Amino acid sequence: MTDASRFDPVEAPATPVLLSRRVLVPLALLSLYLVWGSTYLAIRVAVASYPPFLMAAVRFLCAGGILYAFLRWRGMAAPTRAQWLNSAFAGTMLLGFGNGLVCFAEQTVASGLSAVAVASMPLFAAVFGGLYGHWPKRMEWLGLGVGFAGVILLNLGGSMAGSPIGAIALIVAAGSWAFGSVWSKHRDMPPAAMNTAAQMLTGGTVILIFALSIGERWPVAPPLSASLAVVYLVVAGSLIGFSAYLYVLNHVRPALAMSYAYVNPPVAVLFGALLYGEIVHGFDLVAMAVILAGVVLIALARERS
Repeated sequence: MTDASRFDPVEAPATPVLLSRRVLVPLALLSLYLVWGSTYLAIRVAVASYPPFLMAAVRFLCAGGILYAFLRWRGMAAPTRAQWLNSAFAGTMLLGFGNGLVCFAEQTVASGLSAVAVASMPLFAAVFGGLYGHWPKRMEWLGLGVGFAGVILLNLGGSMAGSPIGAIALIVAAGSWAFGSVWSKHRDMPPAAMNTAAQMLTGGTVILIFALSIGERWPVAPPLSASLAVVYLVVAGSLIGFSAYLYVLNHVRPALAMSYAYVNPPVAVLFGALLYGEIVHGFDLVAMAVILAGVVLIALARERS
């Protein structure tokens, strides 16, 4: 932890901080559940007209640049050299491999199936957390198992289909996001929102270099719907969602921080039904209930620990 993120018991009593966390953690989780659940549809709309990696790069560079400029204007110190390097690695894992490969996969894989595949991420996180001595508790394992069973039910209940390359990309994305999340908790990272800005700037730069190296170019006249989807991804998906994720990641156990991956699939399906008239079958509703049950078990395990 850096000096900027340390808590001064004289200036800020412990009780208000504890109460604020009890309020902010649920709000941040709710943001992750709803906002990131909706981004799968936004990504699918965007990549129909924009190249996937270049779109992801512009998204994170814009969001990161706005946030970084605002924080510096408010007087927050810039990250140290070590923090920039740590942010670059974490940003590459979370945003480069994690989000970039999801954008790539959604060219051929349905958004709902993408959300289902990414829901395997907490399982990777549990394994990677064990490398640092943080194995999930018994009830957390139960919650992970129940949640993953719900994801399987959701997959079996629909007609989602994807290409093998897209499926592999989603598995790599889930594993990369999980490793980057766990790894960053054991490194010197920038404080608070500056961590978000630094990871988006460095991760977005890595994606941009890769996108240009493979020949991706910005479209000349993209449709309005695709452009609005990109704007939504910048504001809601990046500035709001990613900030909420890093806040949760630094204040709760990894298993609870990763629980959004179970909620995102049913949220993605529901947004598809509301915005595109997709039919939600009873079997899908049962699967969603099972997924949410897994999230509840993980939350209860955290409270007991």
